Amino acid sequence: MSLRIQELGWRATPMGEISLRRRWDPAARTDVYEIKLDDEFLMSSLFVAAEVEVARIALAELRSAGPPPEGGFDVAVGGLGLGHTALTVLNDDGVGSLVVVEALQEVIDWHEEKLIPAGETLTADPRCHLSQGDFFARAADPEGGLAGAEGPPSRVVDRPDVERPHGRWRATGGLGPSSPGARFHAVVVDIDHSPRHLLNPAHAPFYEPEGTRRLAEHVRPGGVFTLWSNDPPDEAYLDVLRGEFTGVRAEVVSFPNPYQDRPATNTVYVATKPRD
Repeated sequence: MSLRIQELGWRATPMGEISLRRRWDPAARTDVYEIKLDDEFLMSSLFVAAEVEVARIALAELRSAGPPPEGGFDVAVGGLGLGHTALTVLNDDGVGSLVVVEALQEVIDWHEEKLIPAGETLTADPRCHLSQGDFFARAADPEGGLAGAEGPPSRVVDRPDVERPHGRWRATGGLGPSSPGARFHAVVVDIDHSPRHLLNPAHAPFYEPEGTRRLAEHVRPGGVFTLWSNDPPDEAYLDVLRGEFTGVRAEVVSFPNPYQDRPATNTVYVATKPRD
């Protein structure tokens, strides 16, 4: 048994005080990792079912349309957190590249320092690139690209000893500075609590028609967009998605809650970019 609560990291950021802690949960009988921003819980390793499903559903949608292309699927994830969404993407051997855009460098640092269990895999997999930046600002700029201008780090490109299931990073995947505005087979987002309950009011345009139009420009024809939400399905947001995507739906994900006598639920929004 671990110490009841252990603070693993703490830093002041422009968004507030962010902290990483590990605590022993007697109800779940396991160590739980949590990220807090000020007094608000952002992520908990106790409840990861929907964080897994938001990625699994996106990849299942892609595979339902056909096998991975030569070079594999190019995937972008908005929000790193404890890394469960990114790990689910990398668990699919059809994925050729993954870029994870995280606003807080502190969270990336904790993964690179292996303070978060997922960091061991995320920092070792040559397909994965962790990029510090504002996902919403990048999504609003179709010319700039979701991966930003820095491209993949040298540790990924310059390691001939590491096997790459689908080869080296490719400029056509939108993961390098030579391909601004390149598009992805899947864009998976797990940042705000829901389209209505935002971590920052500046994120609001992303969930509006114009923001959705700009997001869609980052998705390849036939590609998939998925979004995690802590709230029940929102018909108004589904209507916004229908303005740019097809096959729009909301899937409710249920999972056990050790603190309640009933299951908890989250929502995953799913949308497909029409083919040209």
